[in-house]
Amino acid sequence: MTGSGLLRKALAIAGLAVPLAASTLAHAAPSYTLFESGQVRPLALSADGKHLFAVNTPDGRLEIFRVQMSGLSHVGSVPVGLEPVAVAARNDNEVWVVNHLSDSVSVVDVSDPAHGRVVRTLLVGDEPRDIVFGGPGRRRAFITTAHRGQNRPSDPQLATPGVGRADVWVFDANALGAPLGGTPLTILTLFSDTPRALAVSPDGSKVYAAAFHSGNRTTVVSDLLVPDGGESAGGVPAPNTNFEGLPQPETSVIVKHNGANWVDSIGRTWDDEVRFSLPDKDVFVIDALANPPAQLAGSSGFYTGVGTILYNMIVNPVNGKVYVTNTDAQNDKRFEGPGIYAGETLRGHLHESRITVLGPGGVAPRHLNKHVDYATCCAPLPSTENERSLALPQSMAITSNGATLYVAALGSGKIGIFNTAALENDTFTPSAADHIPVSGGGPTGLVLDQARGRLYALTSFDNAISVIDTVARAEAAHLPMHNPEPPSITHGRRFLYDAKFSSSHGDSSCASCHVFGDFDSLAWDLGNPDAVTVTNPGPFLVEDPGNPNYRPLKGPMTTQSLRGMANHGPMHWRGDRTGGNDAPSVQPDSGIFDEFAAFKKFNPAFVELLGRDTELSEADMDAFTDFVLRITYPPNPIRNLDNSLTPDQQAGKAFFTGPLSDVTHSCEGCHTLDPTGNPGSEAPGFFGTMGLSTFEGTPQTMKVPHFRNLYQKVGMFGMAEAPGIEPGDNGFMGDQVRGFGYLHDGMIDTIFRFMHFGFGESEFNPEGFPVGPSGQLLRRQVESFLLAFDSNMAPIVGQQVTLSHASNAAVHARLNLLRSRAEAGECDLVVKGHLLGSEVGYLYAGGGLFTSNRASSPPMADATLRLVSFLLDLPLTYTCTPPGSGERLGLDRDEDGFRDGDEHDAGSDPADPSSTP
Repeated sequence: MTGSGLLRKALAIAGLAVPLAASTLAHAAPSYTLFESGQVRPLALSADGKHLFAVNTPDGRLEIFRVQMSGLSHVGSVPVGLEPVAVAARNDNEVWVVNHLSDSVSVVDVSDPAHGRVVRTLLVGDEPRDIVFGGPGRRRAFITTAHRGQNRPSDPQLATPGVGRADVWVFDANALGAPLGGTPLTILTLFSDTPRALAVSPDGSKVYAAAFHSGNRTTVVSDLLVPDGGESAGGVPAPNTNFEGLPQPETSVIVKHNGANWVDSIGRTWDDEVRFSLPDKDVFVIDALANPPAQLAGSSGFYTGVGTILYNMIVNPVNGKVYVTNTDAQNDKRFEGPGIYAGETLRGHLHESRITVLGPGGVAPRHLNKHVDYATCCAPLPSTENERSLALPQSMAITSNGATLYVAALGSGKIGIFNTAALENDTFTPSAADHIPVSGGGPTGLVLDQARGRLYALTSFDNAISVIDTVARAEAAHLPMHNPEPPSITHGRRFLYDAKFSSSHGDSSCASCHVFGDFDSLAWDLGNPDAVTVTNPGPFLVEDPGNPNYRPLKGPMTTQSLRGMANHGPMHWRGDRTGGNDAPSVQPDSGIFDEFAAFKKFNPAFVELLGRDTELSEADMDAFTDFVLRITYPPNPIRNLDNSLTPDQQAGKAFFTGPLSDVTHSCEGCHTLDPTGNPGSEAPGFFGTMGLSTFEGTPQTMKVPHFRNLYQKVGMFGMAEAPGIEPGDNGFMGDQVRGFGYLHDGMIDTIFRFMHFGFGESEFNPEGFPVGPSGQLLRRQVESFLLAFDSNMAPIVGQQVTLSHASNAAVHARLNLLRSRAEAGECDLVVKGHLLGSEVGYLYAGGGLFTSNRASSPPMADATLRLVSFLLDLPLTYTCTPPGSGERLGLDRDEDGFRDGDEHDAGSDPADPSSTP
């Protein structure tokens, strides 16, 4: 009996009528939404070596391959959550998949690899990234997440100083707990910003957890605290003019802690102006055998100074040393451009790609590109120096004798091979002979099949798997996975990551700072003293009475995300990447409102910053722009899943949208909040800005910024008393996890403090914040609202739950929530399961009815589908997917017009649009 036949039989047994028609929830949104989630552990090999498991990140699936001496053959595909980024095999019959956007972990039964199925869904913190098994019998699962999210059981304390922002959730695989989301043994909070990588010791007794944006002990001294008049007056280090001798704006100054003092780029001390410390704890050691697991006490529980951006980790199975792939930022140095006038430049030397060795001897960073001559730039390509480089090192694999390490170089399209002894001793010589090119580009994941002399690499540029012969050191095969991404994404992605193409040295790309299309949590001083002033075309909400134009020395500015730039106007903090000087500014897409024209203005950065010998061709820059403008922000993890506001958030919103809080405008008067702004565009909505510029009393005119990622910047607490800001708690705040906060340069530690600028006080402005305790409370309420600010996707997007025979009222309540948000148009509700060798799929069509992935099957009532799950003990996973994606994810995977169930029954391939019934 087929799966659909068994469902009909169950309905007959239950005596339930099957509805004959369904209404439709129509969505005009595209069928695929790009989030550009960074893969962490995308491949896993079963313990018996017979099967390879791969996350299909864009398709929301786990792909299963049979492993043979002749190669890989695809045998199964399992729908999991949205944006899966890591997979780990618990045993030969069970695999766990980490779903980055769904804030979940899928427990997958693979006892029949051709018909794998999700049997449980664990709900965890925001943006989970990695997973390993350790502890007694390796039955404990460790999962890294951010210290926030709607599934977190306790307050993340977003307004509290000195709180770690990195969580590790631990589950007992033999006792998962509550039917809704499971019950963790413990949630460890580590003193760093959001975590990423995990590794486990050979005996399973220790688990290592790494920060992601771990920082490098840099911060910024506010321009309010830096004396005016330039270096001669104790102010901004020279030069204080551009090459033409034109005075430049007063700015803040980046400082770095050298172990004793906070010093700037010319060695001056600024200790009195920094009111916190950055311990820079990067990698943490967890006792996996403890009950419950806990970080080791004292200095044995962490390593410092490992790197700035930490990607992946692995443990040498013989000597127990830990290898950490990372990059080290050079943001304490200054300037882009040729460096002629200033005598210094960062061009061609932004980040250093490294592997840091952790062991009894401490922390030993190893620069992978020590052959590069950074004193020279920028030779034409190709070049020998470029060929020897490895950029953006990611996943690693190691031989059982601990002697050979393989490293996936995302930015080089290669696998690097290292003798571990030479790596540890820093005696290796970078050589192209120790590199294996992979045809797909952008390798992120590696698994070693030592018995067969094979290495498997997942290539992210084309969503495929390369099979590598480790003896011949060559790619033997390349197997594509089904990919729903349109060509505009797959063609343009390489320009973000490909350092071999982007830079003369072969070690720098846009993704060096814009990590996976996001930011690096740092500020950089990337002015160009050899450049000229550019006209600011406006229009202005409030025009600078002095000089509104874009002067070339702009001072420190935090790296901005490449997410969500569509429909938000000119780019950079100042809006100095703009089409406004080329065409009249008219909404929705002319002049400053033309994001395509604005992003193409970044082309000179390939030469002036990355150190390429020429700019990209027009066709290449067009492809890059097409790709970048599709990257979307994830849902806000602070706001309630039903998209409601708490009483404090609602009070904050009322003030934000109400009175003229800065004399001439309300908060929203500048920071436009309109989720339907430019409704005809592909990415409608204004989320804090519509692209206009304004003067706010600072030395430079700024573009009004958006507010979708404010929650990502929590973690810097402490600021010296500064003129123009009402005094508050200006004392020393102790250890913190971030060195940069809010505003363009990251100088303001909290949103709460930002609202203490004098212009917002009712003492100076009748409609501003009241003086006294009521004003302080109102500021906290506005802060609470801003941390839960609207975004392109509703909070429910990605959320999921698995219904089964064991489900209780809490599971059904969550399912009701998913359905209600689908009815509100915030998501498409998809149902997936597996029955008798057939994938079951449904899409919520409204009116309490679900459409089947078989055209001949009538719509199914919600209550009926739940009863079927109970009667047949059939696990069904419900997922709220981005609006517009439901038909692809629920009914027609390859969008060829034939539903997946019909293709399965007819023997055609639901993942191949050229294969139809």
